Amino acid sequence: MAAGYLEILRARHAARLLTGTLVGRLPNATAAIALVLFVRGEGGTYSLAGALAAVYGVANAVGQPVLGRLVDLYGQPRIQLPAAVLSALAMTVFAFSGTDPLPLAYASVAAAGLFTPPLEGGLRALWPSVLRREEQVHTAYAMDAVAQEVMFTVGPLLVTLCVSLWSERAALLVLNAVGVLGALSVVLSPPSRAWRSAPREAHWLGALRSPGLLALLGAFLFVGMALGSITVASVPYADDHGGDAVYGWLMAALGLGALIGGSVYGARQWSGMPERRLRVLVALLAVCYLPLTLMPGAVAMVLLTTVSGVFLAPCIACAFIIVDRHAPSGTVTEAFSWLVTTFTVGASVGTGLAGPVVQAGGALWGFVLPGAAGAVSLLVLLATGRVLAAPVRGGVVAASSETDPNRAAEPRFSSGDRA
Repeated sequence: MAAGYLEILRARHAARLLTGTLVGRLPNATAAIALVLFVRGEGGTYSLAGALAAVYGVANAVGQPVLGRLVDLYGQPRIQLPAAVLSALAMTVFAFSGTDPLPLAYASVAAAGLFTPPLEGGLRALWPSVLRREEQVHTAYAMDAVAQEVMFTVGPLLVTLCVSLWSERAALLVLNAVGVLGALSVVLSPPSRAWRSAPREAHWLGALRSPGLLALLGAFLFVGMALGSITVASVPYADDHGGDAVYGWLMAALGLGALIGGSVYGARQWSGMPERRLRVLVALLAVCYLPLTLMPGAVAMVLLTTVSGVFLAPCIACAFIIVDRHAPSGTVTEAFSWLVTTFTVGASVGTGLAGPVVQAGGALWGFVLPGAAGAVSLLVLLATGRVLAAPVRGGVVAASSETDPNRAAEPRFSSGDRA
C-alpha cells in the first residue's frame, strides 16, 4: 500500500503540489471552528457564531465553481493567488473589526468565503500533467481523498493550539497567512504555471452542460447530507454516553474510517467502469450507516462509526475519476469545484435537517438519516445509469482508458489539459 503512494510522492513536483494545496486549504478547513471560537472570545452568542459560519459556507459554495471557471479560462496563478490574498485580507478585516459593526462582520466573512481559491479542483486538474501513467492519476485521487481526512483532523487541532498559545484573533490571522503561503507554493510551481485548460466551447452553463456530471452531483448532494446528519445525531448520543469526550471520539472515528478505506482503495488498481464501481461503493456506504441506529455503548459505537466511514473516501476518489470522464473539454477545474460545492451544500442541508429531526425524535432518528440519504444517493445513480455510462470525450483522462486491456505506458491525456 505504502509503495503505491510513495511512487506518487516521488514524482517530480507531486509532494510540493499536494502539501501546498493542503496548507493552502487550511483556512477553509478550519473556518467554522475558528469563527465560533473568535466570536465567543469577543463575547458574541453561539447564534451569531453559527450565522457567520453559515454565511462563510454559503459564500464559499458560490465562489468555488465561479473561481474554478476563471481558472479554466485564465490559468491557475492569475486566479488562485489573488483569490487567496483577497480571502486572507477579508478575514484579517474581520479579525481586527470583530463583530461590531455587524454588517462589516458579515461582509468580511462573506468575502473571505467567496474568494477562497479553488485549490482542491486545481490540484486534480494538475495530476495528469505531473504523473506519467493513468493508474497513477487514479491512485493520486485516492491519496488526495485520504489527505483531506488528515487535514480536517489536524486543522481543528491547529486552531486550538493557536488559541491556547496566543488568542482567537491570532488563530484567524496565522491560519490565513499560512494559507496564502500554501497557495503561493502551488502557483509558483512549474506544473501550475505551465498548465492550460483544453479548448472549451463557449457556453454559459460551463461544466454543468454535462448530463453525467449533473447526475453525479445529484448523487453526491445526498452523500454530503449523510455526513452532515451524522455530526448532529452524534451530539445527543454523546450527551447520554459521556459528553464531549465521546463526541470527539465519534468524529475522530469517522475520519479514521475514511482514512483506512481511502488508503486501502488507492493501494490497488481497479478494473471495470468507475460508474458501476461507484454504485457498489455508495451501496456499501449506505449499508454501513445502518448499524449506527443500534446505538450501543460508547466503545462499540466508536467502532461502528469507524466502519461507517470506511467507504466515504473511496466514494470520493471514484467520483474524481468520473468527473474526469464527464467534464466537457476546458472545464475540468470548474467541474471539480462543482463537486466540492455540492458535497459542502449537502453536508449543510444534512446538518440543518438533522437538527429538527433529533429534536423531535432523538438520536435514533438522527442516525436513520445517514442511511436514508445514502439510499437516495444510490437510487439517483441507478436512475441515471444510462447517462453516466456515456462519458463526455475530452476530459483530463481519456474516457475509454480505464477499460482498455492493453493499457499503454503513457495514458491518452487530452492534449489541451496536459502541461
